[in-house]
Amino acid sequence: MRKLTFLAVVALSALLLASVATAGKIEEIKQRGVLIAGVKDAVVPFGYVDEKTNKLVGFDVDLCQAVADKLGVKLELKSVTSATRIPMLAQGSVDILAATMTHKFQRDDVIDFSITYFMDGQKLLVKKGSSVKSAADLAGKKVGTAKGSTSEQNIKNAQPKCTVLSFEGYPQAFLAMNQGKVAAVTTDSTILLGLKNSAANPNDYEIVGNYISDEPYAMGVPENDSDFRDFVNKVLVDMWNSGEYKKMYDKWFGPNTNYYLPLDWKMETWPE
Repeated sequence: MRKLTFLAVVALSALLLASVATAGKIEEIKQRGVLIAGVKDAVVPFGYVDEKTNKLVGFDVDLCQAVADKLGVKLELKSVTSATRIPMLAQGSVDILAATMTHKFQRDDVIDFSITYFMDGQKLLVKKGSSVKSAADLAGKKVGTAKGSTSEQNIKNAQPKCTVLSFEGYPQAFLAMNQGKVAAVTTDSTILLGLKNSAANPNDYEIVGNYISDEPYAMGVPENDSDFRDFVNKVLVDMWNSGEYKKMYDKWFGPNTNYYLPLDWKMETWPE
């Protein structure tokens, strides 16, 4: 009898351990009562610290809040950079990423992605009057961008004769340009617009050239958790279909903002 009881306890313990081991991200987040999201903290208007409130705000922050609301949990934000965001998600430091991250197949090796939630393209930011008007003009010159971003390789592909200097973030690259260390800063046009319009004298700068590349942003989610990925996709699709996405988009990128970018693309959606 004691042997049977002992075996039953062992079996139950193994079952409980298996249950914990196979518990998905949704269950983990709901049990914790908090969604931990990784966002940028110095990329206007996607994720940055509001000077008045000293809180992280932005388009990506609002998207994470929408996911947390649908889960019925609180939102906790953690700052990430282009270099740290994927490792932090892969290691479990955050549950989800909304960090101006382009969906690329090579990044699918360690994390999964949602459907595209934002579309942009890479350009150049220069001082007004600069001789640099396109990637072709960067031959023999230095250009700054963020470490770990897709912009690093894209600009090298567009102009193999330039020298790429990678910084911890875009504000540091922008500072380097103002110090004469680089001739231009390159990344997605809306990020460049954020840098330009956050400067003391925005008219001293201009965004130039054609798009160097297309940059479809997606939310990063843990590898091999299709339930959580599907949940995030459903949140995005519902927001698009209900008009909530358009309202949020216009708040940050509408014609009455300093970061106007026409919403000229359509999110991938499918029926219930």
